[in-house]
Amino acid sequence: MKLLFPVFLFFAVHIQEISAQARKETPNVFIITTDGFRWQEIFNGGDPALMSNTEYVEDTSLIRQLYGGATTEIRRQKLLPFFWNVISQSGQLYGNRNYDNKADVRNFYKISYAGYNEIFTGYADPKLVPNTPSNNKNTNIAGYFNGLQEYKGKVVAFSSWNIFPYILNEQQNDFPVNSGYENFPATDSVMTTLDRVQDSIHDKTACRYDILTFLIAKQYIQQQHPKVIVLSFGETDEFAHSGRYDKYLQRANDVDRMISELWYNVQTDPFYKNNTTFIITTDHGRGKKNNTWPAHHLFVKGSGEIWLAMMGRGIEEKGEIKTAGQIYQNQIAQTIAGLLGEEFTANHSTGKPIELHPLTEQDKYTWKQSFNASK
Repeated sequence: MKLLFPVFLFFAVHIQEISAQARKETPNVFIITTDGFRWQEIFNGGDPALMSNTEYVEDTSLIRQLYGGATTEIRRQKLLPFFWNVISQSGQLYGNRNYDNKADVRNFYKISYAGYNEIFTGYADPKLVPNTPSNNKNTNIAGYFNGLQEYKGKVVAFSSWNIFPYILNEQQNDFPVNSGYENFPATDSVMTTLDRVQDSIHDKTACRYDILTFLIAKQYIQQQHPKVIVLSFGETDEFAHSGRYDKYLQRANDVDRMISELWYNVQTDPFYKNNTTFIITTDHGRGKKNNTWPAHHLFVKGSGEIWLAMMGRGIEEKGEIKTAGQIYQNQIAQTIAGLLGEEFTANHSTGKPIELHPLTEQDKYTWKQSFNASK
């Protein structure tokens, strides 16, 4: 009888270790968007003509010092250092139309609600839903994962734009969607302080400051370790609509920095390290011309032109894709599901996944060795 307890204890501990390893090996994904940010700035950097235009820039000399340069490579590196120092080396970038590599929306309307619906549901809904608080009846990828045992209670969304609870149908899908200036239930002194900062802002709009969205999300991620995270920034679109190209570039630079910090935190956290994929994109494009860039809708050429960046687990290091090709926004949801080893099933049709090169057996071995070393 005395031998039974040590044996039982051994098996109990061993089962716990196996369970912990299974939780670790279940992949994680961050779906990150920045609203209405053009492919032109992603791949070309700041536009010299727009940076010199006093109609759109308050201090043209300073903005050129910050983001200007003699070549495309210099300008994009200054604007988006994380994209061009890290993602271009360790991930994949789609949508540079200078190489006839195209990424486009499928939806007809080319506005935010339609774009986010297409990203998260894989469905270019023919029904017009204006950018208003209307619950989305289509099945979204975040809600789908929250319905799976491995991810239940481990799905969360944070957005600057206050329409996201309706786009993701928070009420129906039963996972938290913190949007606009909505307070998050305070769990510590940091979250309490962030709630107080939000409450102190007098001129609240439909779009919260991106830095607040980021700080709330960062705190929650560090505390709760969710496995499917939606993080949506909005100020790039806000300043574009205001015709402030200088502020538009500054907010894009801020987004790049925040994604950089998030990636560093992920890769230095044993829960996420080497087991997490970042999917980064936008909901729509903007006008191509110097006088149409602030606008986007079905009658503005360029509004349907987007881009896509990916890095992390399951993503081959191909960098900037410079071959002719075509991907669509409605392929993103099924691609995310595939990267997490699932097939997204919905109450509507979905786009097929993007054809990614699968991990080789050597890649899988290397990843496994890295995982074992990080435990």
